[in-house]
Parts: sequence; structure tokens; C-alpha cells
Amino acid sequence: MNYAVIMAGGTGKRLWPLSRQKRPKQVLRLLDGQTLLNRCFDRLCPVFDVRNILVLTNAGYADLVRENLQGLPVHNVLAEPAVRDTAGAIGLAAAVLAKHDPDAVMAILTADQILEPPEVLQQALTDAFEFIAANPDALITFGIKPTFPSTQLGYIKRGDPRECPRCRNVVYAVEAFREKPDRHTAAQYIASSEYSWNSGMFVWRARTILANLERFLPDSAEPLGRIAAAWDTPAQDKTLQEWFPKLPKISIDFAVMEKAQHVHAIQLNCKWLDMGSFAALADIIKSDENHNVVVAGVSELLDCRDSIVVTEDRGHLIAAIGLENIIVAHTPDATLVCHAGKTELLKQLLDRIEQHGGTKFL
Repeated sequence: MNYAVIMAGGTGKRLWPLSRQKRPKQVLRLLDGQTLLNRCFDRLCPVFDVRNILVLTNAGYADLVRENLQGLPVHNVLAEPAVRDTAGAIGLAAAVLAKHDPDAVMAILTADQILEPPEVLQQALTDAFEFIAANPDALITFGIKPTFPSTQLGYIKRGDPRECPRCRNVVYAVEAFREKPDRHTAAQYIASSEYSWNSGMFVWRARTILANLERFLPDSAEPLGRIAAAWDTPAQDKTLQEWFPKLPKISIDFAVMEKAQHVHAIQLNCKWLDMGSFAALADIIKSDENHNVVVAGVSELLDCRDSIVVTEDRGHLIAAIGLENIIVAHTPDATLVCHAGKTELLKQLLDRIEQHGGTKFL
């Protein structure tokens, strides 16, 4: 059977103070009252039975996720008791699914991406399941057709196409994964037409990824085996608390994808955005005549341009005069005012807030 696993564990520090340690970016209502998690879930419902959609998240976010996705069965939220990066999270989901369904095929999606139109992803998922049915050892990743030479994204070098008569999309062999390049190298990648952006989305059999984890990340085998054995028993929670933190902290790309055989890719030609910063709002929300992006119930901007003003408080008025290239992000207990060209200093700012006793604001 086919399953979807939504990864929804990131905090999103670059969207502070809207996103917090106890309120991640995936549940911010910035998209016409919807959240990123809502949008991701809605994209998947035409392809999967809702009972076959799981969400992986930090233990502290589990109740928020359930509140956000009230149509999702309660037990379909897998709460990670520690942060172990994507290899551990995916291993957990694979171990649980393989125990219940030895033939489980799982799609890994992330909750913090904008992808339009959704039909592009839905067809790619359908094609990936077709390919896996005929090639059970295959690992499929989804690449994004690049639109500019990004230096902030990883790249996938596509090789020869593979046979898949019932697939509408071309399924390529993967020749290599490339980390974030410099601008000159990124431009070469774009010019060659052989590269896709690495989206961090995958499809594979649960047992296949577990076998690859055991081979390339052997220290994961015992923790995942013990968690799977205890799942749905009275020892489930205790075993998860004890053994999940023992998993190596490493991404699935470094742990498996860059080393494994039978790696394939489907390229998606669509609008795609990793919603990781305030600047990303400008790509998904229509600006006003002065190129201001405003997410607020009530606002008055006078002589402002190229600025971002955002709050979830629909009854709070934000009024500004003479802003240029400024970000204003308001919450009930904290407000950020930042030059748009200085957002890389946000982490440093948060460190200062913590050092000065402001942990409650993080």
C-alpha cells in the first residue's frame, strides 16, 4: 500500500518572532488563513487515503499538528522525542510502516514548501509508485526544474532516462548529488540543462530504505529495530524515548542518497518555494503598487516601498511611514524591525535575546 509521510519538525528561526520554539512555521496562518501544513496535506489528499498520511514532528509540536489537521487520525502523528535530522526521522516512519505493512511504499514530503500547481506533484507521485512497483530496490527523489542559478540549494545531476511505460514523467538515473555551489558553478549547472534543484522529497519502499540505512548507517539498525519491535505494545513510548536519541544525527542525503545504488529522479516543472524566510513571502503573496508585501488584517502604509509587513493578529493595526526595504513582523509579545538586507543576522539576534534572559520570547 502507498503512504505519505509529511516531515513537519523545523522551527523556522528565519521567521521569528512569528515562528517560535513552541510554534513552528508550518502552523503559521500566513496563506489566506491557511498554514503550510494545511496546504501540504490538501495536496496529498487526492492521491492518498487520509488514513495513510502520517506526520513526523517534534514531540513538542504534536498537539499543534493534530489541532491543525483535525481530519487526520490522532495516531498518525509520530512524535520524535529528540532532533536526529532526516535520516532518523525517515527511519522511524519506515520502521513503523514496515511493521504494519511489509510491502509499504512511502512518499516523503516536507511541510514547509509551496508547490503549484499541485497536480504536478500528484502526477509525479503516481509515476513514482508505478516505477517502484516494477523496480522495488529503487530510491526516487524529486528534483525541481531550476529557474535561476541558486547558491542556496543543492543540485541533482540527472543521467539517462529509465523505462516506465505507464509514467507520464520521465524517470532519470541520478549521476550525482552536488552541494550548494558558488554562483559560477550554479550558472554552469543551469546552462547544461542536466541539473535539478534538490527538493528533499522522496519515494521508496519502507523495507528498501531500512536496508539502505542498515548498510550505510549501521548504527541506526539497533535503535530502529528495537523501536519497531516495541511499537503498538505497552513498551512503545518508553522504547521510543530510550532508543530514538541514539540514532545518528545526519541527513538522509549524506547518510544514504549520495552512497546508494538504484537512485532515480523525476523532475517537477512547477512553481516551488522553500518557505524559510520573510523574503519568500514576496514570491507567494501579491505586492501592492509600491512593492510592499502585507499580511495583516488592518494596515496603513504611507510613502513605503519594497517592505514586508506581517502579523497574524487580524485586529491589530500596523501603520508605517517612510519605510524602504524594511521587515516588520508583529506578534502579541514581540515585534521585529529589520532591514531586508540584514536578515542573515537573525540567528545572532536570537542568541543575544537568549543571553539576556529572553528565553520566553524564543
